[in-house]
Amino acid sequence: MDNLRIKLYGILLVTAFSCRPTESPPDLTTGTWIDLSYPFNSETIYWPTDTLGFQLDTVFHGFTDNQYFYSAYSFRSAEHGGTHLDAPVHFADGQQSVEAIPLQNLIGRAVVVDVSQAASKDRDYLVSAEDFQQWEEKNGAIPNGSIILLRTGYGASWPDRQQYLGTDQMGAQAVPQLHFPGLAPQAATWLTNERQIKAIGLDTPSIDYGQSSHFESHRILFEYNIPAFENLANLDKLPVTGSWVIALPMNIAGGSGAPLRAVAWIP
Repeated sequence: MDNLRIKLYGILLVTAFSCRPTESPPDLTTGTWIDLSYPFNSETIYWPTDTLGFQLDTVFHGFTDNQYFYSAYSFRSAEHGGTHLDAPVHFADGQQSVEAIPLQNLIGRAVVVDVSQAASKDRDYLVSAEDFQQWEEKNGAIPNGSIILLRTGYGASWPDRQQYLGTDQMGAQAVPQLHFPGLAPQAATWLTNERQIKAIGLDTPSIDYGQSSHFESHRILFEYNIPAFENLANLDKLPVTGSWVIALPMNIAGGSGAPLRAVAWIP
């Protein structure tokens, strides 16, 4: 990662975490950076009803009449595909759209809750409040201002649609065939009532599990302006605690979601 980008992330981290006067800013030239985003390309997975996916069109690629190389492209993408952010307004009328989410809510210390063993046995696994409580028994209470990352293990199947989504069909007829883990509504309620988190993310296409028809977990979280990061990559490379997450979406005014570039820093 180039020095300019490291400096930018350093400024964002210091701003987000508001280091005390006696504390030194984090040294981002040390540690390890992990990319939590998949590249956008022809294999990018979108919700089955979005049959166009990601499209990159060439505007120009080659040498100009003045004999210098030049390339430029245009792209087409729905808000909700690939590694992306769900803004609260996606399922909560009057709540924050993409550009209204405070930067400090997109940057924070990560808490990784690994449910991959249970999810490997049940494609419709629902992460429960008990899963969080068991995590806390081992690691202490989830700190205020954390970003929770749910590791289901399904990221290992990307970009195999059949394995990742439960179906490789496209269109509305594919939606009932979706099978992947998600967050139980009662767990979403527990998080909003009992803990103070900035955001939540996971390595599946949706915070609600594949068979959801009412998207209750989205609705519960978004009423509290808690955004969601979906289709995250490389959660298996993060420690249970200790890493920091920076998840910056395309700044779409009024957007219900946006493509997301998310990274993690491990000191």
